[in-house]
Amino acid sequence: MNARTQIPGFSTANPHALATILEASQTKSIIASRDIFDISGTKLWARDLPVSQALQRKLLDRQLRQPLESCLLAEDGVTAHSLVQSLQALLERDTPLVSLLRPHAAKLIREAAQLPLHSVAQLLLTAGQAARPASFDHAVHAMALNGSLTISHGGSTQELRIAMLCGLLHDLGEMYIAPEHGEADADQSLDFQSYQHLVVHPHVGMLLLEQLTDYPAVMARAVAEHHERLDGSGYPHCLERAQLSPQGRQLAVTEGVLAVLRSECPQLARASVALRVVPGEFDLSWVGAVSHAARQSPLKARLSEDEIHQRRVALDASLQMAHAGMVALASTAQSQALMDALGLALHLLGRLRLGWNASGLWSDEAAGAADAAEVEAIEHELQFRLRGIHRATLLRAGKLPAGDLQSLNLLGEQLSG
Repeated sequence: MNARTQIPGFSTANPHALATILEASQTKSIIASRDIFDISGTKLWARDLPVSQALQRKLLDRQLRQPLESCLLAEDGVTAHSLVQSLQALLERDTPLVSLLRPHAAKLIREAAQLPLHSVAQLLLTAGQAARPASFDHAVHAMALNGSLTISHGGSTQELRIAMLCGLLHDLGEMYIAPEHGEADADQSLDFQSYQHLVVHPHVGMLLLEQLTDYPAVMARAVAEHHERLDGSGYPHCLERAQLSPQGRQLAVTEGVLAVLRSECPQLARASVALRVVPGEFDLSWVGAVSHAARQSPLKARLSEDEIHQRRVALDASLQMAHAGMVALASTAQSQALMDALGLALHLLGRLRLGWNASGLWSDEAAGAADAAEVEAIEHELQFRLRGIHRATLLRAGKLPAGDLQSLNLLGEQLSG
């Protein structure tokens, strides 16, 4: 995460979180659990009063004595019982994810009923369920999948509950950014400016758990790491293998699977490919359960063999042109910031080249002998990663001189093409 990226705090009411809570209050009973004071001691809102637009006006630009989230209570919000109901509804659907969950359904349901919901987590989950239902569904999916992976590894009851809570709460930080910058649309439509907002959400989620709840520190750390990758290609901090916790590595696999399953081609086999396509990106000890389930539902190709061949050739050309463009740009860079960013870009491109070499797609003979659907999935994933290098490079660079920025954007157009 670039040092210039703004991180929301809790001394004032975050406008996006507050707007979501107010929207939820139209269908849920959300009240003040204590008197709300500003930092000078002025009483802004009385205990037991329901939240309303009047509260929003009073909180405008006010420093608070206590974080707003610690002063509110959702009386009829998410509970362990309602989580069980949501989990049961998920298990009754006919979706690719359910094939991963069903062998562990009884244990997941039993432990979901025992999950401790801190009042702040319960408030934000309730607000998300009422105002951003897709985000709540994603949280339940992550709770179930992260728990299922733990069960498949023989985890203890305590480890299982922590894993389920990590999944349930991992995206709470998204509530603190504008909804149009949400993760669901990140890979399809977000421009770079929106992406700058999105990448802070793991860090905000960590701060929420650290500062406003009493959950174990391992949970906050895992939430902070759920978009990191072992090879340093993730965000927000580009952490590498030894810097990542076991829980963070596991949660990254869960997030990676769910990202594929909410794409335009939601197949478990494609999720398995996404986790393996770039060697060293994900912890393979957590990938095995996904790959095993994926073998029960083979990939289906969407393109003809000729179309796949043309895309392979285009991808190889893109990788070569990207490398040449980065080297050329480094020779004319006007700032150290751009040089540092290009160092990251070359590192990420090298990881893609490693995946390309390992896949055998560079060879017509090897690619021809492979299953067409597998080849198509690998090509798709590598193209997806290639497009992401531009945003990662811009994020690392921060503010650049006009000439450097123009050159980097031209390189980005090549990567996206």
